[in-house]
Amino acid sequence: MRYGLLSLLLLAACEGQEPGSTAAQLADGVRYLDDAAFRRESMERALTNPDNVYSRQRLATYGLGDRGWDRLPEWTPRSRVLDAADALAVEQGGLAALGARPRPESLWDGARPTTLEAWITLGREVFFRYPLRAEPLLEFALSQPDFATTVGVERLPDGSYPGLQVMIDPDGQTRVGMSCALCHASITDGRIVAGRARRTFDYGRLRVAYHEQTGVPVDPDLVRRMKTWGPGRADITTDDEDPVAIPDLWGLASQSALTQAGTIAQRSPSPVPLALRQETQLLDSNHQRVRPPRELALALAFYLRSLEPPAHEGVHGDEIATGAKLFARNCGGCHDNAVYGGDPVPVDVVGTDPGLANGHARGTGRYRPPALIDVRHAGPYLHHGAVTTLDELLSPARLDERYTRGALGPGPVLGHAFGTALSDEERGALVSFLDAL
Repeated sequence: MRYGLLSLLLLAACEGQEPGSTAAQLADGVRYLDDAAFRRESMERALTNPDNVYSRQRLATYGLGDRGWDRLPEWTPRSRVLDAADALAVEQGGLAALGARPRPESLWDGARPTTLEAWITLGREVFFRYPLRAEPLLEFALSQPDFATTVGVERLPDGSYPGLQVMIDPDGQTRVGMSCALCHASITDGRIVAGRARRTFDYGRLRVAYHEQTGVPVDPDLVRRMKTWGPGRADITTDDEDPVAIPDLWGLASQSALTQAGTIAQRSPSPVPLALRQETQLLDSNHQRVRPPRELALALAFYLRSLEPPAHEGVHGDEIATGAKLFARNCGGCHDNAVYGGDPVPVDVVGTDPGLANGHARGTGRYRPPALIDVRHAGPYLHHGAVTTLDELLSPARLDERYTRGALGPGPVLGHAFGTALSDEERGALVSFLDAL
């Protein structure tokens, strides 16, 4: 394999470095960019269940050189974050009016970053500006501003819409696009919090309204299911069978697996598994018409690994100390890493709804314990968002047949019984500790 000068310098700099050091991460990133065999090998190692749909698709199409996804044209989009004037143009005149607005600029100039800080800066641009695809659902929502707000298509005080772009699509048409920030950037007190799930986004309701008002055909049974999703839940798999709570993105660098079902393993402190996930997600979401420059996928991975929740004042006291001890005894066996996440756990041990863990789309037979930093803002809880608050998560009442307060409707919310046998006082101390994370 022939490397460029930068590749050789970074690989040399990595010699003798600790795994996970900045030099080691940059060197791994360069191998991902420049070594096709390394990319393929990394993909094969990362897929924890090669027999699910997600894995089979990637094994059949990724890293094959002259076949599959490698033959797709590389696409650096022209895009900008959609603003109030753009939204008004769509409302009043549709896409033709949007096309009369200033033409978006290229997201990337083609220069490969050389420092971690520069990679992260570029990754932030990708997070907000790289369109997963042109999205008719968002064009539909912007034509009805009040409805758009109702389904969580929100804007900042400056008039910009995080997660929405004006884009020039691969066919040269001006469209409205969607980026990672639509689901993974919330608006709190008029400020954007990148990495926090947008739990106001009601994707199911948006899809149902689009089909009802436009007459575009859709399976009636899918409509029925989408009406049960509610805000903050969505299904982006190929079968639309297992909606999940939109996850926060904190602590990804510390987790040994990616996605709620642990579909992708991170067996070393490297950005490569996450870069592979982002590369294949971006091209698959865009209907496999184009692929992103791998530099942009790597930049996005570095950015996502850098995300941290907003700082808050630490809470101290006897109750917190008691809660920490209770957490160690009752939760620490699974939530045992630096961000209070952990290795994927067999679904039979967790006991929650097994649909996602055992599903054909991304199933592995396991669920990944989520990172618990900023967990006080992370409800609804469990992978499918079935429990509204931490108090309810730890309450034995939710396991009862007569339970009526579940986020998905009346009936027991089974599974994850850890902590439910504690006394009221102990549960209160544990919740206080979790609130302080």
